[in-house]
Amino acid sequence: MFRDEKGFRPTQQIFTEVPPKYDILNRILTLNLDEGWRRKTAAKVLENRPSRVLDLCCGTADLMMHIAKNAASATELYGLDFSHTMLARANEKVAVFGKDRVKLIQGDAGKMPFEDNFFDSIGISFGFRNLTFENPDAQLHIQEVLRVLKPGGRFVIVETSQPENKIVRSGYHFYQKYITAPIGGLISGNRPAYDYLAYSANHYYSIPEISDVLIKAGFSEVGGIPMLLGATAIVTAIK
Repeated sequence: MFRDEKGFRPTQQIFTEVPPKYDILNRILTLNLDEGWRRKTAAKVLENRPSRVLDLCCGTADLMMHIAKNAASATELYGLDFSHTMLARANEKVAVFGKDRVKLIQGDAGKMPFEDNFFDSIGISFGFRNLTFENPDAQLHIQEVLRVLKPGGRFVIVETSQPENKIVRSGYHFYQKYITAPIGGLISGNRPAYDYLAYSANHYYSIPEISDVLIKAGFSEVGGIPMLLGATAIVTAIK
């Protein structure tokens, strides 16, 4: 388990002290495919014509940018993240949609400042792994999503996954360990964070495994779509 001497994950530093090239690193390390995945995720989030949408662990608002572009004008849009520095960058980006179009809130994913059954849809873009991988609060985070989601509402996750093909999976694991970790660490100046990201990606759930976790937690229906030969997945869970 990746922890420092104080018990914190390396990602807590990278998400608090946002590197100037954080967004561009995402483009580089995913070969510029991540924006397409987020666009498809946003479409899934909006598929049920929601009145209220949450971008959970919104970071610098990459997913929210796609949601806001395509949401109905009456749809209420919220973003939640624990990092004030991430939210500062997010605020700059969502400003293109006008003042107060997107409400960005600093908060804890394990104790969200929303009423029960508040959202029709919740999306999360490459943040679910940090909430659940080797995390003692994993169930707390999932139960909190269920609490703030309306019955019949959808939780849409885009996250790393595990390719079924053994050769593809080996190549993917090699890429994470020997490309993502060193390049991300070099450019960001935070090698431990990218070592953790590569390690967690290589050991995270496959689509059947994440589906099983969500069903056992209380979702009624879960389906997943593999992307990039299964290295990434879009998973939709219905409450």
